[in-house]
Amino acid sequence: MDPKIFNRFRELVYAKSGITLGPHKAPLVSARVARRMRALSISSHDDYLDLILQDDSGEELIHFLDAISTNVTSFYREPDHFEFLAEALQRWQKEGQTRFRIWCAAASTGEEPYTLAMTAMETLGPTLRDFRILATDISTRVLQKCLDGTYLQSKVQGIPPALLSRYFSRYNDDAEICYSANNDLRKIITFKRLNLATPPYPMKGPMDVIFCRNVMIYFDEGLRKSLAQEAKRLLKPGGYFIVGHSESLVGSAREFRVIRPSVYQKP
Repeated sequence: MDPKIFNRFRELVYAKSGITLGPHKAPLVSARVARRMRALSISSHDDYLDLILQDDSGEELIHFLDAISTNVTSFYREPDHFEFLAEALQRWQKEGQTRFRIWCAAASTGEEPYTLAMTAMETLGPTLRDFRILATDISTRVLQKCLDGTYLQSKVQGIPPALLSRYFSRYNDDAEICYSANNDLRKIITFKRLNLATPPYPMKGPMDVIFCRNVMIYFDEGLRKSLAQEAKRLLKPGGYFIVGHSESLVGSAREFRVIRPSVYQKP
């Protein structure tokens, strides 16, 4: 890919998603754009860029961002966060709270929101009544995977066997073993497309906990600050903002109280 064309793609990605692509990402962009070009029978990077810019519907832009977005996730990834969530839910429940709201800001292919749902159901048990999870992502492709809620056996290895049998149904698909999330999990999760680069967000809150893990590493400082400000607006007093272990809000959200590395609380 010509460096000038790569820079134009890079500027478009930043303008529309807030994702910052360094020069070393040129091979990745070239490979992912090439797949989309083959699907459309387009041979020139210039022609594909023009198609995106001239598409008034915005649909090709969504396909482009779907192709560029990196989605790496797994069930119970960074498990101490789910242990922390369980402790918080249990404490709030003992204090008499009956309404719970969690926002999973980067749902990817669904492993995180389904893990959140299992954590809540195991913690709150039969008293679980008014509990909802909002799971968002910029990629329509991965949101479809979330809605499908079906995973190959290799993808569910992180789920404890007892929970896997309790919350997923096993079946064979073309000689492959698959697991499908049951209705108990599905009914408490709402999946929506949301671009984190375009605050203010449409939700009103208040949220008890916001999981925004391993996504801000792709944003510049300005967007990280905007995202943190929106999290503060949406959280209830005493609510938690949880980021990935490789991330930090230092310099982005002084209004939060540091509880532990990667866990912040709204005063």
